Order: sequence, then structure tokens, then C-alpha cells
Amino acid sequence: MRNVLPLRIGKVAEARSEDERRAAFGYLNDAWEEARLDGIDGDCLAQVALFTAINELVSTYGEEAVAQYAEGLSDRIRQGEFTIAANRQ
Repeated sequence: MRNVLPLRIGKVAEARSEDERRAAFGYLNDAWEEARLDGIDGDCLAQVALFTAINELVSTYGEEAVAQYAEGLSDRIRQGEFTIAANRQ
């Protein structure tokens, strides 16, 4: 059985630099935009991205740790943590 470690998604471990997080976001954003230009639906991309992310977390932390992490997502979503405010001009 894998170690069940607390997940610190959103507050990535201090060992990871802000530059690394920005680079990772850039790579994913570029791939997302390329897929959209190729006609892939945004909803399809989102579902596959979630599956891929959860799969990676499970392979790193184990099922129980990720299940515990996922239990808190609904509150975080409702609190707007994943909402990007539109720029108003």
C-alpha cells in the first residue's frame, strides 16, 4: 500500500517553485488551445483533463488520499476557488 500523504494541491509543496508552476500551466494551456483549434470540445477536454489529473494523483498518493482530497472539492468549488473572475473594462 502506498503512503497516504495529505495532498497540497493549490498549495503545492514548497520545494516546487512558482516558475515551475507557471511553466506547467503554460504547457497545459498551450495544449488546451491547440486541441480547441483542432475542434475538440471544451467539455470533453475538461473531463479528460480531470481523469488524467486524478489518475496521476492516485499513482502518486494512492486512492484513499485522493478520495479524501476529492471530498473537499465541492466546498472549494462553491467558495469560488476555481472561478476566474472575468476582466471588466
